[in-house]
Amino acid sequence: MSYILESNDETRRLLVQERTGNAREALLLTGLREGDRVLDAGCGPGGITELIAQLVGPSGQVTGIDMSEERLEQARRLNQRHAHLRFLPADVRRTGLPDQAFDYTWSQFVLQHVPERWQALGELIRVTRPGGKVVISEFDGFGLGNWPFPEDLREWCLRLTDALLRVAHMDVYVGRKVFHEMRRQGLTQVRVHVLPQFVIAGAADSFHQMDWETRFSSMEPLVAPLLGGLEDYRRMSRRYLELLADPDALKYSILLVTEGTRP
Repeated sequence: MSYILESNDETRRLLVQERTGNAREALLLTGLREGDRVLDAGCGPGGITELIAQLVGPSGQVTGIDMSEERLEQARRLNQRHAHLRFLPADVRRTGLPDQAFDYTWSQFVLQHVPERWQALGELIRVTRPGGKVVISEFDGFGLGNWPFPEDLREWCLRLTDALLRVAHMDVYVGRKVFHEMRRQGLTQVRVHVLPQFVIAGAADSFHQMDWETRFSSMEPLVAPLLGGLEDYRRMSRRYLELLADPDALKYSILLVTEGTRP
């Protein structure tokens, strides 16, 4: 499984993203409790795993898994004071973890990158105990909520999302698809919560500007050939960054946080 956003700066970018997002609200909204045994599937550098460890307290147990050893090393350094937390190298599609081992299984911004995303969801269900929660947090239509949004730039962004799906199996619309798949795979009490991922009314701050610059740079080698070549790709990327910096434009993105209970 390839990760199209990989770069020398990706661990830092992910950690900032984890610490500035709405994870705490999503975790509490979906029923995370003190003492829970929790899996953070696709934990990255461990920012949200750290938050989960704080919320479940020392009577809980937290396991973070990721395929990147670099991310796991960062996660271990960040969380070395939490004795009730461990990090393991594992693939979300085939974790190797025991059946029914967790009360609450969490995964954010992972299924969008996994070609066999519904196989991965099935694996997360398998490791969750009957009566336990499976919670998937994903954006929906990321980067497309802008106004004003020049038509040629909007069309280019749509072509970009198509290219990402073709070359990297990255689905920016996966958030809307999780509810149906959870129902299909037999989860009960399936609910969807809508949270803002970001709302930028006016010019974006330096974090969001740098976040998008890093994204465009990481995606360039694979998607530029499908979007008119390097020169056109860089020109339109600059146009998008200018939109982010526009003090008169609104930019927003939503999270769809979907929870289901294993019967």
